[in-house]
Amino acid sequence: MEGKPLDESAVSRGATPAAATKRGRWIAVLAVIVVLALAVQGIWSRRDAHATLERDAEHAAKLPVEVVHPQKSNAALDLVLPGNVQAYLDTPIYARTNGYLRKWYADIGAHVKAGQLLAEIDTPEVDDQLRAARADVTNAQANYELAKTTADRWTDMLKTKSVSKQETDEKVGDMLAKKGTLDAARFNVARLEKTQSFQKVYAPFDGIVTARNVDVGALIDAGSAGGPAKELFHVAQADRLRVYVNVPQAYSQQIRANQAAYLTLTETPGKHYPGTVARTSGAVDPTQRTMLVEVAVDNRNAELLPGAYAQVHFALNSQATPYTLPGNALLFRPDGVKVAIVDDQQRVKLVTVSLGTDYGTRVAIASGLSGNEQVILNPQDSIVDGAPVRIVQTKAGRAKPASGAAGGEASGTASAQAAAAG
Repeated sequence: MEGKPLDESAVSRGATPAAATKRGRWIAVLAVIVVLALAVQGIWSRRDAHATLERDAEHAAKLPVEVVHPQKSNAALDLVLPGNVQAYLDTPIYARTNGYLRKWYADIGAHVKAGQLLAEIDTPEVDDQLRAARADVTNAQANYELAKTTADRWTDMLKTKSVSKQETDEKVGDMLAKKGTLDAARFNVARLEKTQSFQKVYAPFDGIVTARNVDVGALIDAGSAGGPAKELFHVAQADRLRVYVNVPQAYSQQIRANQAAYLTLTETPGKHYPGTVARTSGAVDPTQRTMLVEVAVDNRNAELLPGAYAQVHFALNSQATPYTLPGNALLFRPDGVKVAIVDDQQRVKLVTVSLGTDYGTRVAIASGLSGNEQVILNPQDSIVDGAPVRIVQTKAGRAKPASGAAGGEASGTASAQAAAAG
């Protein structure tokens, strides 16, 4: 049988359902892929958001802290204390005899030499007493000479047994009594002559008259009558000065004799007056807890005035307490003083330290630190070991690296004003 040719329209009609089915399958696959992609995207975004939330929560859980490094001072620390400036010699001049001021020769501000006449005192009563005493010496001398002559005669007569030994002894005793009376009269004259010599008042050393409290005709009372003695003059030797300073107990071990110091005055703030520690009391006052220190200052140019107030500067050796921390970095716990440091794992570690000298804003750390620690500023009282922290910028910038801890520190000032409590 002879085959028939294929009908092209029939073939096309038979192929159309198959192609449509294939296209539908592809569309379904694409839809599933889109749905799966959307699902994966949603799951991933939620997971990423959760991770971000966990990171934020962990970051928020870490306590933000500011840190500093212990600083080692290479320069000497300047201890500033108030001092009282006094003349090397400062003496009130009193009268040693009673009378009236006849004349004075030096007024305030006068430069006087040792032995220079300052004033003369008129003492009429002493003069009369001296004249009477000299008359008593003359009378006693005459009585003694007569008694001596008599005793010598009776002693010679005793050798020939012309008189008794008893009578001779009486004459000799009378002569010795008269001699005692003569000696007493002579001593009285010497006493009155010395008293009369006090009519002239002399300067005891080279210096300046800083006070004159009497004038011509003033009644002078030496205090022998029971009344208060009155100061005539006040003389000070100001070419050298003594400056007395009360050093608190905390610094007393660092002040030594022959140590250099200098003075500053408020009226001349830019000028230094060099001095040297002359001596220390070597003991702490149990009331004030301070040690008295004397600083010697050369004042031959008369730039400093006795009685002035000055600031005394001592250079303290910082090697004994090399590291310092701000006072707000310390934690005072029942088991001792501690500092909170940040370790390599960004966690808190509490370290016990021993305190040295308190310099005001900073405190010396005697032991417990090596110098490369990151010490937390203003730590919370409730901070504990192992607490996670994160370091934040300080107000002055980022925290200094640990290598900067060995750098030098500017010279600190330890002011101990008013009471100088150690």
